[in-house]
This record gives sequence, C-alpha cells and structure tokens, in this order.
Amino acid sequence: MKTLVSVIGLFLLIIGCNSSKTIADNNGNALAKVSDTVKIANDSLEYEVTIIDPGFSTWLAGRALPRGYYSESYLEVKNQFYVAEWNRRAMQPNLYDPNLYEMQINYDMNIHYGYEVNYLIYNYFIYFQNHYNQRLGGFVPSR
Repeated sequence: MKTLVSVIGLFLLIIGCNSSKTIADNNGNALAKVSDTVKIANDSLEYEVTIIDPGFSTWLAGRALPRGYYSESYLEVKNQFYVAEWNRRAMQPNLYDPNLYEMQINYDMNIHYGYEVNYLIYNYFIYFQNHYNQRLGGFVPSR
C-alpha cells in the first residue's frame, strides 16, 4: 500500500512539473507562452541577430521595461558601450569565461538599426549581466 501511494505521489509530481511557462506582465496579466529564441532580422540591411538563451524571452516579456521607455539614442549609446566591453572580453578567453563570451558582436555605430533592434540588444545585455552575475561596466538595472 505504501508503494502504491508513493508511485501515485511520484506520478502526480511528474504531471505537476511543466517545462513551458505562462508568464505575467508587470500588471499581472497573463501573457502567451514564449520560446527561448529571439530573432531580429532586417533584409534591407542584410543583418540578422539571433539570441538563444533559455529564460531571456520570459525575462523580456515579464521584467523588461516597456518599449518607448528609453530613447533610441540612449539605447544606441549603451549598446556601443556594452558591445565594446563584450568584444574585449571575447578576445581574452584566458581571463573571461569563453562559454559566456563565445564570439564577438559586430555592432557598427554607423548603421541605423532602428529602435526594435537596439531595444532587444540592450535588454539582452541587462538580462545577461543580471542572470550570469557579470558587470560590463556602470550601473546595471535589475529590469
């Protein structure tokens, strides 16, 4: 009898675990389920950014400040700063974890990427710094 109760308890525990999550926004409203990949593409400029980091999409939907909160020029300046530090670390695998800084980021400050690209890249840097306890420099907001 104890074995049967244990098996049923284990079965209910397994059923209760769910890998896909429904998240809520800052107001507590339920949002759609999100994947772990964010893809940013612009065919006219011929570039593509793909962010594959488990948890980033959930963080972006539930914790990031809304679009329009920051100006585009603010995001561009912060991204230039973060990219420069990221690339410096990517070129020094003996000093910084090469699993975190696997490759350099090609972010050209002379190209106008638009608000959405800058917003997503900026928020990835904030997520990255908070999630992996890294500091690319300066104050890092928690959201």
